[in-house]
Amino acid sequence: MFDSFRTVTRQLVGGEDHRTSADSDDEIRTDGGVAESRRRTGSSGGVLKAVRDRFGEDFLESTPFWLPTFLLMSLFVYGSIGWNFLISLTDFEGFAQEPDYSNLDFEMYVQAVTSEAVQTAVVNTFALLVAFTVVCLAFGMVLAILVDRGIRFENTFRTIYLLPMSLSFVVTAQFWLWMYNPTNGIVNMFFGVFGLGPYDFIGNPNLVLAAVIFALVWQFSGYTMVVYLASLRAIPTEHYEAAQVDGASTVKMYWRVIVPQLKNATISASVVLMVFALKAFDFLYSLVGNFRPPNGSDILATKMVREAFQNQNWAYGSAIAVLLFALALAIIGPYLFHQYKHDNL
Repeated sequence: MFDSFRTVTRQLVGGEDHRTSADSDDEIRTDGGVAESRRRTGSSGGVLKAVRDRFGEDFLESTPFWLPTFLLMSLFVYGSIGWNFLISLTDFEGFAQEPDYSNLDFEMYVQAVTSEAVQTAVVNTFALLVAFTVVCLAFGMVLAILVDRGIRFENTFRTIYLLPMSLSFVVTAQFWLWMYNPTNGIVNMFFGVFGLGPYDFIGNPNLVLAAVIFALVWQFSGYTMVVYLASLRAIPTEHYEAAQVDGASTVKMYWRVIVPQLKNATISASVVLMVFALKAFDFLYSLVGNFRPPNGSDILATKMVREAFQNQNWAYGSAIAVLLFALALAIIGPYLFHQYKHDNL
């Protein structure tokens, strides 16, 4: 099937399979019949030839393999995103009634933007994004530098640091729920040694967001360590030797010579970490066991799910979902454009 499809596409775009032998009568005839036939072939293959010139010949030949998947993705993923946006323009309140598509407006977006609860969720979302990403990157870089300097049992340490990332958000949340327990949690037992506490990290609005960030850093700092370690191993040893010959201290060598070369690793890890931060709903839900986290840790994801499934405000929840999608697109879009511009996609 693949060979036959390739032959047809080459014929349509004027490929080598369409060419005839030099001694063919049609090649030397000048009557209108052959010319008309060629005009018909050229007109039908004009679009395909333009596609081939733009995307390459393999694009057309591989169409039977990627087109079905693309159509399914368009229907179930991008179609769902479009339907969600359409729902956000209505006053849909649940499956008990049909959504009214006759009166579409942006009332839900105005309500979301002017809502103090949504504004608080936006602030918490950005705080989680920035703090979680920055601390994870810094801690992971320090771990990578220490491991890269040739410590003993390197493979063991790498496995230990990376192991938490293999856990799901639900498992991590249950683990830290026990760690933060005011009665017998290890964290409060540690503070108790110094005569501090106990602290209700989950129930205290002033502590819960910091507790969530710390738990997520524990889970993902190993990932950033591996990313940075791979980049450090790719740096030639001559760069280290040149810095040492110039008399640079270890701190200055890393700060001025090595760290600037970790730019691409930092960008890639930052995008991944921010995406995971936006997906922290299941972590918060598992940590507190309800649609509503304590005041101080409500983010856009938890606000969206609570409005849709608990309060049955589907249109309002859809509007918040669109805002969350726009935030994710604003984070991932520039990175994808940068990668595409440098032919890395």
